[in-house]
Parts: sequence; C-alpha cells; structure tokens
Amino acid sequence: MLDVRRLRLLRDLARLGTIAAVAEAHTYSPSAVSQQLAALQRETGVVLLERVGRGVRLTATATALVRHTEVILAGLEAAEATLAAARGGLLGTVRIGAYPSAVRPLLLPALVELAREHPGLDLLVTELDPVAVPAALRERRLDVALVHDYDIVPVQTDPALDSTPLLDETVFLALPATHPVPVDPMRVVRDADWIIGSPGTLCHAVTLHACDLAGFRPNVRHHADDFTAVLALVAAGQGVGLVPQLAVEGPPAGTRLVPLPIRRRTRIAYRQGAADHPAVLASIAALRGAAADLPEVG
Repeated sequence: MLDVRRLRLLRDLARLGTIAAVAEAHTYSPSAVSQQLAALQRETGVVLLERVGRGVRLTATATALVRHTEVILAGLEAAEATLAAARGGLLGTVRIGAYPSAVRPLLLPALVELAREHPGLDLLVTELDPVAVPAALRERRLDVALVHDYDIVPVQTDPALDSTPLLDETVFLALPATHPVPVDPMRVVRDADWIIGSPGTLCHAVTLHACDLAGFRPNVRHHADDFTAVLALVAAGQGVGLVPQLAVEGPPAGTRLVPLPIRRRTRIAYRQGAADHPAVLASIAALRGAAADLPEVG
C-alpha cells in the first residue's frame, strides 16, 4: 500500500522543483524529504527520481504517479466531506483567504453571515495575493479562498483545485480630475507616468499587458499594491493607474475614473473533492450573498 504522505511529497516535488522547496513548504528538513521519497521508491519498486547535477528530476513513471496522486487526494477530500456531512452541524475551523480589495466589500459581510448562521465555526481569515492561493490551499493553510484573474490575463487552472464563479467587475483607468475625458483612454496615456503593482503580482502583469495591447510600454514611476494608495497617488498628480470596481468605493477628490473594456473575474476556490463539504458550501453561500448585495458591480 502506497503512503499518501509520501505521494504528497512527490506531487509537491513535481510542482516546486527542488527537495529544498518541498522541505520548506512542509517544514521538514531536506534530508527528511529525501528519506521519505527514497522510501516511496522502495515501496513502488521502480525508479522515480533521477539525478541531474546537484538536483533531481521525476521520471516518466513518477510523473504519471503524480497524476494519480491528484485523483487520490481529491478522493480523500471527498471522503472527508461525506463524513463531515454525516456528522451534522457545522463545527471546527474554516480558514478563508481573500485578496486585499475583496476583504471589506465581500469577506466581512460573509463572515458576519457565517458567524450568525453557524456559530460553531471558528473562522480564520488571511489576506494574500491570488498568486499565493494555490499553494496555500494545497498545503491546507486555507480551506476556501477568493481568487481573481482578468479576461486579458487569464490564470491557468491548478489541477489540485476547483472553483466556482462569484462576480465580474469593470476595471477603470484612474486619471487626475484635471484630465479631460478621453475618447480612447489608453491611447492618450501612453506617455503618462504610471502607478502599477509590484513585480510578480497579478496587478503588475495586467497593467503591462493592457499597455502592450494598446501598443506601448508604460513609464513606471511608482509601485503600489494597495488600490487606495494608487488612487491617492493619482489624485496627487503622480501618474495614472488601473483600478478594479471593488476598490473604487468613495474615490478621493482629484481623480477621474474611466471604464475600460477589461474585466476582473473573481472565483471561490477550494481543493478538488471538497465542493460538498458543509463548511465549504456554507462559505460559498455566504460569499454569494455578499456579492449579491454589492451596489451595481459590473
């Protein structure tokens, strides 16, 4: 019988690339990870890892085994969901993640609803960038999370995760209020200074891609990951930037918001197999209720 914990380490090696990275993700020592993978290789009776320089790579058999592992882990999640439903009542810890601009308009009202309807749940919230969500869900640091992408920069589906749509929203070009209303917004700001997200974030990528689609590369003057800070910098005449609708409640004086044909799409993500877990279902219902109460998102 194959050890599921060792299979999970192999799966994570395929994803992360190095034994050191797997060790860090699981708070193990690299030698402990190596020993567990060696034990898995003995269990299977086939070669799973090959030496490449100072590192290792998966064999074709190991890669196939990783695909089976994803199915096995999803099956275990489904089994846990069945048992949780059979026990009745919603009890225990639910770890929910959200990107910063969704915390106040979406997550807070959902938490109030969950606490009122299911007082036995212990709700823990983590704010994080969507690029960090897949690892957090895989490593069971989160149970449910809000993720987003943009129609012009779609995010590749993670095979270990499932999700359900929550809302789509408009993306605005934020300009100083003194700027005239442009007929072609992106064309008239090609020579402007730009305020964009930090490198490595989705907001950074979408701004670069939007400018690329308009035929130019932005002159980046400031990096800011907080949309409130972006709007404040725009109001101060420090440049222009892209801001999604959830982040523009009460924009500061001195800004002009011009809608663009770009959509930010939010989904509720969870591990494969967990869709019928009572706590996941309750979280989805509460988040959908919060989204339905938003004023004219779209």
